[in-house]
Amino acid sequence: MVNRSKLLLTLIGLLFLAFTACNQSNSNTASKDVNTSNTGGNAKTSVKPQPDAQVAVLETADYGRIVIELYPNVAPQQVERFKKLINEKFYDGTAIHRIDPNLGIIQGGDPLTKGSDQAAWGTGNSPYPNVPAEFSDIPYERGTIGAARTNDINGANCQWFITLKKQPAFDKKYTVFGKVIDGVKNAEVIMTAPTQKGSTKPADKVVIKSVTLQPRSNFPAS
Repeated sequence: MVNRSKLLLTLIGLLFLAFTACNQSNSNTASKDVNTSNTGGNAKTSVKPQPDAQVAVLETADYGRIVIELYPNVAPQQVERFKKLINEKFYDGTAIHRIDPNLGIIQGGDPLTKGSDQAAWGTGNSPYPNVPAEFSDIPYERGTIGAARTNDINGANCQWFITLKKQPAFDKKYTVFGKVIDGVKNAEVIMTAPTQKGSTKPADKVVIKSVTLQPRSNFPAS
């Protein structure tokens, strides 16, 4: 009975716990919970990721490097946005604002994390319009990077998350645009970092010093 209760609680958490994502540019409301049953009807199927010629290299202040392979054939607009923001140094000095070991995710990409108002963390966006959904049947598993969004399926903007275990509840509901090919263990260490009581916010700030684009050829094949 106890095991069934735990399973029920886990399922409820998967259905109703949301990724705090960038708000629409004309909205001043707090970030909204995402209903994970809200799917895109036109998800790409049987698509084989073709790595971009460049990778994204995240250098953290205390947890080492995380290297992300990008999939422009799967999510061209999301990859284009991510690379554009990297080239503008948008992510430099931001922080991981969500650590959720129950779901197996870490989340970042919010420019408001450069500030000290933690109540606003998770609600920031870029100056650009939201990116339309580019859902596919690529599964969320250890190392997958996805686009965080509001409860609007076309509500992705600048925030991203990395799953560190299989998470089928997110499949075809969030845009997959890459995968960690080096440093996944560093991401897992971040996921074990202490959080504030009753919160998924880190107890100590997890700073991303820089995010740069580097040639894929600099890194061994995954």
